Amino acid sequence: MSALPIDDVLPELHRRIAEHSALVLQAPPGAGKTTGVPPALLDAPWLDGRSILILEPRRLAARAAAARMAELLGEPVGERVGYRVRFDHKVSERTRIEVLTEGILTRRLQGDPELEGVGLVIFDEFHERSLHADLALALCIDAQQGLREDLKLLVMSATLDAAPVARLLGDCPVVTSAGRAHPVSLRYAAGDPEGDPARWTVAAIRRALGEEEGDLLAFLPGGGEIRRARRLLEAAGVEALIQPLYGDLPKGEQDRAIRPDPAGRRKVVLATPIAESSLTIDGVRLVVDSGLAREPRFDPRSGLTRLETVRIAADSADQRAGRAGRTAPGVCYRLWGESTQRGLLKRRPPEIAAADLAPLLLELALWGVTDPGQLAWLDPPPAAALARARELLRALEAIDAAGRITAAGRAMAALPLHPRLAHMVREGQALGLGALACDLAALLEERDLLAARRERGAALHERLELLAAYRRHGRGPLRDWGADPAACAAVDRAARQYRRLLRLAEEETDSEESAGLLLALAYPDRVAGRRETGEGYRLSGGGGARLAPHDPLAREPLLAVAALEGRDGTIHLAAPLDAEVLRHHLPGRIATREAVAWDGRQQAVVARREECFGQLPLSSRPLERVDPAVAVAAMVEGVRALGLDALPWDDGLRQWQARLLSLRRWFPEEGWPEMDDEWLAQHLEGWLAPFLSGITRRDHLARVDLAAALGARLDWGLQQRLEEAAPERITVPSGSRIRLEYRPDGSSPVLAVRLQELFGLGETPRVGGGRIAVTLHLLSPARRPIQVTQDLGGFWERTYPEVKKELKGRYPKHVWPDDPWSTPATARAKPRKR
Repeated sequence: MSALPIDDVLPELHRRIAEHSALVLQAPPGAGKTTGVPPALLDAPWLDGRSILILEPRRLAARAAAARMAELLGEPVGERVGYRVRFDHKVSERTRIEVLTEGILTRRLQGDPELEGVGLVIFDEFHERSLHADLALALCIDAQQGLREDLKLLVMSATLDAAPVARLLGDCPVVTSAGRAHPVSLRYAAGDPEGDPARWTVAAIRRALGEEEGDLLAFLPGGGEIRRARRLLEAAGVEALIQPLYGDLPKGEQDRAIRPDPAGRRKVVLATPIAESSLTIDGVRLVVDSGLAREPRFDPRSGLTRLETVRIAADSADQRAGRAGRTAPGVCYRLWGESTQRGLLKRRPPEIAAADLAPLLLELALWGVTDPGQLAWLDPPPAAALARARELLRALEAIDAAGRITAAGRAMAALPLHPRLAHMVREGQALGLGALACDLAALLEERDLLAARRERGAALHERLELLAAYRRHGRGPLRDWGADPAACAAVDRAARQYRRLLRLAEEETDSEESAGLLLALAYPDRVAGRRETGEGYRLSGGGGARLAPHDPLAREPLLAVAALEGRDGTIHLAAPLDAEVLRHHLPGRIATREAVAWDGRQQAVVARREECFGQLPLSSRPLERVDPAVAVAAMVEGVRALGLDALPWDDGLRQWQARLLSLRRWFPEEGWPEMDDEWLAQHLEGWLAPFLSGITRRDHLARVDLAAALGARLDWGLQQRLEEAAPERITVPSGSRIRLEYRPDGSSPVLAVRLQELFGLGETPRVGGGRIAVTLHLLSPARRPIQVTQDLGGFWERTYPEVKKELKGRYPKHVWPDDPWSTPATARAKPRKR
């Protein structure tokens, strides 16, 4: 065993962990913490022959860590060092170092809260802050404080901010180790590329292979991009062994990706974030980083979790770059600009901040905790997501009104499934559909059998047929049908495990109608009904969804939806459903309601009696009698949707509004009411609703007495003040009463008047009790603009002489006196001579 940087701090670590119940170890990538610390502590006196549990975030990392530690001890895996991951384990009675994935540790804690025979629990790569890691740490702290004072906890990480974790663990010591990373040169792109990440990552891979030596590790957001990148590299004739690496790959393929090629060929590993930490891939000196990751985002309002492609945080970027310097100096090609690097988040957000918390809440209820605040959290679970989780678990009858776990909840928690799927499996078993429910649960938990197919429909029935074909014929014909044999094997293995847990017999399952019922049991908020317009679907839990037009399911009126993708809610997996099935099996979720609402398509208030599953109408018929107040409220929403311009405005009403708004600005102390369009649109219920009696359609709005509705907002005194301070018309010297044009912003009103009608007037007319001078638009006899002014006297003195010269020749029949001050005003040309 070669010396590792972690060796330098092992004496301090021994001393500190012996003196304290908890410890935080900071050690950069390559320090050797994962495989060096557990064997070094194995013979510690305080451990007294008890075992060590190590929590790893991923199955691949758990198996690799166990294999390396066993190799260092000169033993096969399963002797003193073993592992337990989902559907796979290698342990024996002699095993004292056991590497577990996160869900396995939670199961063990629930079954044995005291962790009998365990002396130390190690949380490796805790900076990844998965939901299971946070939960397991909270449960371990609770067990340590209440049941096992002698249990020790060790939290290890490369990039974690140690201080908050140390405080969480009772202000425990922090031990820091140096790393053994070689220098890594960073090369940034000129800017942030756009389009398919697979294409621009492949371009960077080809460049890196041409510029530098050594094996290459490329980070892409997901399996789809990895498969596309592999096809592009093979089509380009790249001379290297191209090896994918992501969580859904079979164990053998994952192992080949992290080991050197036996034939000594240059290797290109295309990986998801699975390769960021806990793994050393020998020979890698080049890293190409797309800077992207695919992470689940839970929306507590809709109850949906969607995978979103996001920009990684700075700590992830550092972890990825460090892969190039594990064994020798390396180069990292970052496919984003340096300015983007400066704007990256410092650390990735913890999963608990954006996850579906139903599984966590069920685990807490099983632990005996009804209030998550009773436990110690580095980041407490968000209240909105917790509320949604409680609502779901109560609907699934997993917890009671007080949050205590029920018998059904205990049965659900015994299955390694999301509570929705566990409920589906238990209910399916009671209906005699247990085997089919296990198949569906496996199909939804594992990778899509058709993920590699470019064009794939949403029908779960097709996946069930492929699974049945795999069971009958093996892998042989699957690729011809566009199915992934490895995914079929994983689904079959998971389904068999669920059947064993339920003690179900092996049997063929293939029922499209029953699949729809089972999905509705798991996802009652995702029953989808096709809209009357034929464009998309409406979901029982609220919101909408869509299917690709060419999808065979697009003709189905009712679907049970298992998975949606993207922000537009594209249905990814679904099965047809019959309304009678819902009525028979889920009657408690069906209610009859009277729906009176504005229908934008009909441009009218529509009143119906609806039979609804959640928010989804299953049937409806017209209502004969409607409460007038309810109809008015619906019409108000219709006006709000149509906009104020749908009301019967005319120029006179708009000017009345502008006059009032002007006075509101000029005289704020007089208490003029708000009357702008924004306020009117927001307060339709107060001023318009009383005038909508009998109005139920858009074309009825022409009958609304809008002048009365608006005028009702003014008392008698303000009405009089409006006419006095903001008159609609003004009398000019010619005797004409000319309309003023007011502005809603309160600027000076405009008086457009022919010049000759103002002869003899020395001062500009005013409104607002003499406070506001009007803006004169002086016109020629042909009503063409001559001058704009608020200084009529100045115009007569300085500008009129020039204007007179020009207009006298153009309009000779009109009066153009030298002295406009004393000449009588006129609204017509001078009289003709007889």
